[in-house]
Amino acid sequence: MTISYQSFLNLGSEPFSRQATTRFFKLQTNVKLYDTLTRNNRELSPIDGETFRFYCCGPTVYGPAHIGNFRTFVMQDVFRRVLETANMKTLHVRNITDVDDKTIRDAQTSGKSLKEFTAGWTEKFHADCTALGCLPPHIEPSALAHIPQQIKMIEQLIEKGHAYASDDGSVYFSVSSFPDYGKLSHLDTRELKLGTTQNQRADADEYEKDSIADFVLWKTRKAEDGDNFWSSPWGDGRPGWHLECSAMIKEYLGNDFDLHGGGEDLVFPHHENEIAQSQCSCGGGFAAHWFHSTHLMVDGGKMSKSLGNLYTIEDLKDKGHTAMEVRYVLISGHYRKQLNFTLESLHAAKEALAKLAKGRETLSIAAGDSSNSKLNILNSTFAAAINSLHNDLNTPAALGHLFSGLKTAQKLEGNEAAANLAAFDTILDALGLKLPTEEKTSHIPAEIIDLADRRWQAKQDKDWATSDQLRDELTALGWTIKDNQDGYDLVAN
Repeated sequence: MTISYQSFLNLGSEPFSRQATTRFFKLQTNVKLYDTLTRNNRELSPIDGETFRFYCCGPTVYGPAHIGNFRTFVMQDVFRRVLETANMKTLHVRNITDVDDKTIRDAQTSGKSLKEFTAGWTEKFHADCTALGCLPPHIEPSALAHIPQQIKMIEQLIEKGHAYASDDGSVYFSVSSFPDYGKLSHLDTRELKLGTTQNQRADADEYEKDSIADFVLWKTRKAEDGDNFWSSPWGDGRPGWHLECSAMIKEYLGNDFDLHGGGEDLVFPHHENEIAQSQCSCGGGFAAHWFHSTHLMVDGGKMSKSLGNLYTIEDLKDKGHTAMEVRYVLISGHYRKQLNFTLESLHAAKEALAKLAKGRETLSIAAGDSSNSKLNILNSTFAAAINSLHNDLNTPAALGHLFSGLKTAQKLEGNEAAANLAAFDTILDALGLKLPTEEKTSHIPAEIIDLADRRWQAKQDKDWATSDQLRDELTALGWTIKDNQDGYDLVAN
């Protein structure tokens, strides 16, 4: 997509927000979020006073995204939804990385053109995002479509003395020309000096923290690149990975914008390099706020192909799990804390979603035909849930308060029930959760479900005698109840 920011603004306000169709309440609360740069929770407000403009580093499309990638994308989606719940207009830009070492390498192996190869994986990524309930970004530029902008930025950096061409036709950014280098990743002077003495230049798109060096802006053409090269003042080649985001940000958000997001693995060197090259070429403050999500663990360890735990959405679907169950697990932990993903957690997510669906149905019946949208959500039984989301995007606390608020709301009737039902739906929308239909449990008789619910409650109350009695009754009626962390499964004998 190649429309300008101003052209996008001219489309009107509706593309920025879903308030017109999904919001019941006008919230005046402040949204606070941890800032990686200052290491403090900071209140969020648009620089221009109207639209909160933010950029998220998107996928590198050389294969299917895995659940570790999607933890970041899902949390960014919740972040946007929470802003919109707070009646803030948003402009969400997320790029597609289709030019880098990995995409060129694998495109060459596949025998396809780079454009054809990356288009297929981009389509797969979009399908997975849709299944996970992620809103599409308002603008989704690709590196391939912005080569001229990247060349122009390199020219500006050379002209201002922040970059230089090597003998082989590559161009490097001079880290020593930018005194603030390392401020985002909080590298101290000793680390910076150590890095530059160990390695003077970094030609690869990705490198380690102990390899701080002048990084590549333009990579000269190599034989293994095949036809994947472009003409430039320095010869045939391609842009460096770090430069791509800076050029696209400049194109759609300008020199100053509200927030930049990504996984914690991007803090260094990617985001550190973005700051350096953007501020040196364009001036301005670049991102006012930095939002990073922590790594996902799987079965208590790192994800690895060799361990067989590098799960994709398709992998988990084949195991009988829905994308919405995956989303529930991904938001069940705080974004700044490591989350341990297990297959067992997906079973718990299924039960939790089913309980929410059943609770909503009960509340809906209590509301009947009543209609009451005057109640502010902050006066509803779900006030604690929205407050948790507004306080550093505390999704696990919000989920807990969603359940407790639902339990209280189910005692209401008529207009009060209707108002709280609207509040409940607003929280669901902020979390991006779509509840399962009753079709999955329609074959289970209502009296069996009632017995199972009573038995579960007895267990929670530590009334073991009643719990055992009700279990025996279910067994006699031909049903087995299997407990898990957040509920139970009913299986016909």
